[in-house]
Amino acid sequence: MEWIKTLLIVLQVISALSVILLVLLQQGKGADMGAAFGSGASGSLFGASGSANFLSHATAIFAAVFFMCTIGITWVGNKKEVNPGVLSGTVAPATTPAAPVAPAQDPSKPAVPR
Repeated sequence: MEWIKTLLIVLQVISALSVILLVLLQQGKGADMGAAFGSGASGSLFGASGSANFLSHATAIFAAVFFMCTIGITWVGNKKEVNPGVLSGTVAPATTPAAPVAPAQDPSKPAVPR
């Protein structure tokens, strides 16, 4: 089970670094704002910029991998092995109830009341 946790951590780190890199490589929506006032090449100021490109698809895939790895690490990390203890294979001895013991009689007093 430990190798699964290690694999998930490695995948999570790779996907996190990939998401960071892909987000930094993408051009923001605000970059076309200057073109809207100049030549009019941009269709809308803050609207949709058309179909998603390869970078946005790759970012979504790596983000999904990141979240799945996070859930997997949490699930694997919460599995706890139960330690049975030292006396796990022993059986407790059966105790029989002892006969009631009569209280000690004071020798100065008679045994039978008169």
